[in-house]
Amino acid sequence: MASITVITRDGTSHSLPATPGMSVMEIIKDAGISELLALCGGCCSCATCHVHVAEGDMARAGPANADEADLLDSSDHNQPNSRLSCQIAFTAALDGLTVTIAPED
Repeated sequence: MASITVITRDGTSHSLPATPGMSVMEIIKDAGISELLALCGGCCSCATCHVHVAEGDMARAGPANADEADLLDSSDHNQPNSRLSCQIAFTAALDGLTVTIAPED
């Protein structure tokens, strides 16, 4: 089975089963990791599912789209590897993806 690794704010690493067709945000929320708020439910209208993608995975995850980039610009923790996890559609090509939940704004 495919998986992703999620590093929570306290530095704990979680290996989560991942199903193609789900967003990375849905995978994290379904696993019960509550510090990823995802208040808008995946509509790309907030930045409460902000993650930092591992440097080696950025090419696979792809860049943020324009709306996502605008929301990320409002974060004090925006980095070149920032993404909204609701906007990363999990596919088999992302098996092994590692993300770290960004500090809360």
